Amino acid sequence: MLIFLKRLVASVLIPCVALAGLPLTAQAGIVSTEQAMTADAADANRDRVTSFLSRDDVRAELQAQGLSTTDAVARVQAMSDAEVAQLAQRVDQAPAGAGVVGVLFSIFVILLITDILGFTKVFPFTRAIR
Repeated sequence: MLIFLKRLVASVLIPCVALAGLPLTAQAGIVSTEQAMTADAADANRDRVTSFLSRDDVRAELQAQGLSTTDAVARVQAMSDAEVAQLAQRVDQAPAGAGVVGVLFSIFVILLITDILGFTKVFPFTRAIR
């Protein structure tokens, strides 16, 4: 049994040591202006949505639905750039105070879906499908 174990370890270590000496390659490229501006726009959208979530009326509505502001902000930070851009567009299009319910509903639905998929555990009444 001991000889078999030694042969197994040696069989695994020989290719590992042989491949460890190979050089690793790296690739670099020039970042275009559009790509740099897209990254800045994504950060601006995240800031816009985060500032919207920190408003008093929005915070009160989130708490009424059983969600803390920190959980909502954490979910916004975990969203992809496209999702944040869509949410920021909804925030911008909403009239002052009138579209708060629609935006909060969309945040609620997004958080509910991520709870059901098992990515978060915000709502106690959901079960993850994982």
